[in-house]
Amino acid sequence: MSTSDDPRNRPETPEPRAPHVLVSGVVLGQPAGGVRRHNAELLPRLAALLEHAGGSLAVLEGREPIAFELPPSVERLSSDVPARPVLARAAREGRALRAALRGAAREGRAFDVVHTAHLPSPRVHGAARTLTIHDLRSLSAEHAPPARRLFARRAIASAVRGAARVLVVSESVRGELLARFRLEPERVALVPNAADHLAPLPRAPASDAPLLCVGHLEPRKNLELVLRALALRPGLPRLALAGAAKGGERERLAALARALGIERRVEFLGPFEDGALAGLYARAACVVVPSRLEGFGIVALEAQRAGVPLAVAEIGALREVAGAATPGFDPSDAAACARAIERALASTRAELEAARARSRRYAWDDSARRWFEAACEAAGAARG
Repeated sequence: MSTSDDPRNRPETPEPRAPHVLVSGVVLGQPAGGVRRHNAELLPRLAALLEHAGGSLAVLEGREPIAFELPPSVERLSSDVPARPVLARAAREGRALRAALRGAAREGRAFDVVHTAHLPSPRVHGAARTLTIHDLRSLSAEHAPPARRLFARRAIASAVRGAARVLVVSESVRGELLARFRLEPERVALVPNAADHLAPLPRAPASDAPLLCVGHLEPRKNLELVLRALALRPGLPRLALAGAAKGGERERLAALARALGIERRVEFLGPFEDGALAGLYARAACVVVPSRLEGFGIVALEAQRAGVPLAVAEIGALREVAGAATPGFDPSDAAACARAIERALASTRAELEAARARSRRYAWDDSARRWFEAACEAAGAARG
């Protein structure tokens, strides 16, 4: 064998650098919610992974600046794109992203990947596209009128068809997406939420500790069911609803509580700061998640991490996240909801510790690594 044929004398092929990623963050100035939590936890971690491997992260801000901190390494690009209404955002977002792509290319630091976390997903050229789908509520007959469902189906089909990788937050969403749109499974990456942002406090429920529902007050959260469960079971603890209301949902729920004769057993806590969350869980008798539709179920995971008894609606994502041992109920059956709450309140220390241990299956660092890998795969596929 000649010297030139010896593998030891061949030049090493350098590892391809990580991509330069541009994330559209035009909706990330909105109030707290699952999408904002997902990005607030993952974007700083993704930026660190990209930078370590020779890549970078930039975020296009909308008219409302991003409502959480980003590390100095993340380039923040300004724009006048409004988060709402959706049609106004769609009309301007694509132009703003294309302008950012052209500007970066002129400066010799072209972006390899453009990522969006909302629909409709704007058209861009010159970079691979990725997107995150948090849930498919806009396709549900229960949650969207026919015209909106038709528009959503077309928007999702167009977005996933042109995406090099589609990120989803749960196996439930992944399965539905694959079934509805017949995507190649390797193009759909699981990047779940987690709960290790929560630093639990020692449990300190008082004798009158409440049932706790956390999240926006909106119809899909199905909070009416818990009110009806309270009316059926006078012995259940009072109820505390923590979260901002959408539309007239607070007024509707308050009126229902009065009609059911339980208004003194229901407290509306309103919006709260992230720092208050651990205290809410520590003082709760039980957390109830009655949603009819969730893409993940981060409240259920937080409750388990905090060691709080938990009862959840029997829907795919909540059961996936909470596990088979968690008391569950039909989201249309108030009596079943009441029974599940009673079972949860009777949880043993061993059961709560098992649930806490299960919650550790999810970690933001692991999810950031999955996103990083999906971005590298998308860039690699585009390079051919």
